[in-house]
Formats: sequence, C-alpha cells, structure tokens
Amino acid sequence: MMKLKDIYKLAVQMGLDNDPRGPVPAQRQLAKAKKTFEKLPAPLKDEFDKERLTNPFADTRVLYGDEKLEVRSVIAGIDVETPELLLVDRLRAKGQTIDLVIGHHPEASAYAGLADVMPMQSDLWQGFGVPVNVGDALLDERMREVARGIMPVNKDRPLDAARLLDLPFMCCHTPADNMVTSLLTKDVAAAAPDTLQDVVDWLKTYPEYKAAAKAGSGPTIVVGGPDSRAGTIFIDMTGGTGGPPKAIEKLVNAGVGTIVGMHMSEKTRDEAVKHHLNVVIAGHIASDSIGLNLILDALEKKGIDVAAFSGLIRVKRT
Repeated sequence: MMKLKDIYKLAVQMGLDNDPRGPVPAQRQLAKAKKTFEKLPAPLKDEFDKERLTNPFADTRVLYGDEKLEVRSVIAGIDVETPELLLVDRLRAKGQTIDLVIGHHPEASAYAGLADVMPMQSDLWQGFGVPVNVGDALLDERMREVARGIMPVNKDRPLDAARLLDLPFMCCHTPADNMVTSLLTKDVAAAAPDTLQDVVDWLKTYPEYKAAAKAGSGPTIVVGGPDSRAGTIFIDMTGGTGGPPKAIEKLVNAGVGTIVGMHMSEKTRDEAVKHHLNVVIAGHIASDSIGLNLILDALEKKGIDVAAFSGLIRVKRT
C-alpha cells in the first residue's frame, strides 16, 4: 500500500534516475523554474504550476485525487480517456478493487505541458555531437508548432470524467519513456547489432516487441534494408513527441547511422531517406509498454496490485 503522492513521486524519481541526459539538465531546469517563480508578481504566482519546482516532466501529473489516498491497487493503460474511465467505473461496480487509474499518454494539464519536455531532445543530440545551440534552434519552431496544436484541443474531457466518476487519475509520460530509452540504450551497446535485421532480431528478444510482432505491429525497417549496416545507433524514444525533420541532417553529419524510434512522421522519414539515415520503428505501443512496465514493477515491489488495459502489454520483470 502506498499513498497517491508517493506513487507519483516514485514515478518522477525513476524518470530522473533514468534520464538519458544524466542528472544535470533536469536539475538545471528545476533551478530555472525556481528563479522564474520567485521573480513573478503575486497574481502570476497563483497561476504558476508549482509542480514544476520539483518535477521537471511537465507531461506527468496527478490529474485528480487526494494525494493522501491510500492505494492498494491500480489499473494502467497507454491511452486513458473518458471511455477507459467509464470501463474502470463499470469494473468497480462489478466488484473489482481499483484505487487509482494510471495513463501513459498525457491528458489535461499534462497534455498542455507536452511541448515543455521537448528541449531534452537537444541535450540528447548533443551527446552524439550536434552542437547544443544548433539543436535548440531546430527545436524552437517545432515546440511552438506542438504548443499551437494543443491550444484548441478540448483536453480536459478525461479529467472531467474522472471528477464525475470520482476516479483518482494520474499520467506518467516522460518518466516511462526515459525508462525504455535507458534500458534499450544500455542493451544495444551490449548486443552490438551489425545490420538492421540484427537490430530487428534484437528488439524481438523483448517480450513486448515479440507480442507486438505477433499482432502485426512489431519492429519494422522503414529506411534501409535488412542487410544495411547499422553504424552508430540512436535510441530515440523520449522527449515528448517527434522532433523537427531538419534534425536528421545534423544527426547524420554528427555520425549517427541508425535511429531506433517509437514512431516517425512521413516528413521526417523523407529526410532520413534523403540523407541515407537508417530507421527502424520499434513500435509505439510496445515501446510505451516497456517503459510503463518498469515503473509498474516498482509499484508491485511496494505491494501494489497491478492490472493492465488500453493497449498496455503487461510484462513483469521482477
């Protein structure tokens, strides 16, 4: 049994501990948020999201529920919106104990904060040799594009449903994406795949990707061929959402040979083809499942009962 606030803090801490950039960028972001808050006039301080002072992942929030709630059981899924919350309410009515609903993809205020986690992409590119000033410049317009796209969205519908149904509800996005990125980055170094087919075969050693392959959505080569040599591999699975297509050329010039990602826009793929950058799409939902599973395993170690729905391929590693 854990309090809701402690589940939230554990997820954030796991995201920090597995941040592929290392600890400095996140701590720098928190310090910057503190300075910003301290300089605000009193009226604007009331509007400031104070979670930013302790949590650098704006797409991860407790959306509804008493932070002191004692949680014994959770149900977790990839996309949790009004239909999923109605399903949970129905399951509870039939006698299933569910104290907390955890979604992976952000909703409500966490969705509004999606663009705010994107700057970490520039830090990741820097690790491959792309100058940070170049990465920041490339990301700026893409972040604005994402933010503008979110502005007209009726993003609070799931939150309203959770309130009306009195269902404690949180989402855990970048911390889970950090978990899968950290795991695969460590493992790919040990596996050292030579060709893109080797990359696909390596990915299928993970139960989530193997299950996705059986369901027709497994790892797929989308640029390059099975015998194409992989070269330097970039595991591109965190940072909010897809980055700008123009980043492809900079990554190639920095020496990246293959991107292994969750998904990729057609414009970005076209750039990869143009610059001869290999791309393997591991699979969106399977990749999300790995990251969320690692956090759910930590909850189970604390005595929390875990159920899965909404696309989550539940695999226990404990």
